[in-house]
Amino acid sequence: MIPLTPAKTAPANRPFAKQKQEIGRARYVAAGARFVQNNSVRFKHRSDSPLKKKARRGFRGFPAATIAFYGPDDKRASKVAIGIVVAEGAEPVMERLFTEDGDARTDPAIGASILRLLQDQGVKSVIMTDGIIGCPHEEGIDYPDGQVCPQCPFWAHRNRWTGEIEQ
Repeated sequence: MIPLTPAKTAPANRPFAKQKQEIGRARYVAAGARFVQNNSVRFKHRSDSPLKKKARRGFRGFPAATIAFYGPDDKRASKVAIGIVVAEGAEPVMERLFTEDGDARTDPAIGASILRLLQDQGVKSVIMTDGIIGCPHEEGIDYPDGQVCPQCPFWAHRNRWTGEIEQ
């Protein structure tokens, strides 16, 4: 039970039912919930994605996995890169998954493949990007080092973390 301070109680000149309502509201506010006009409580909506749930848990030890999404622009992810680090200081094991059409972030087959890979490797911690962080093509492999990807003009001269154009 949350103790109420005198500042949270209703004034004595109000009817008893109104006092009770205000005391109840103070308890909900003290518990961290927000009241809206119709006296209902609002809770944050969280994603049902098992990957996002694992990422929300934070660092829980090694093996740890990083998951990053890449795409031709900031709207559609066509590549997922998964890096698994078995122990601190160890080289990561990289796995890349691609989709030709659709978004890799919402594709159930890719999500299941990622979860299966994490389970097979015994991953305890997941670190995941919120959005798309760059072009899916690799510098030095798909196009020459030091140049801009010719297939993804959206990412040319753009900061991959903020999305702002840099000159």
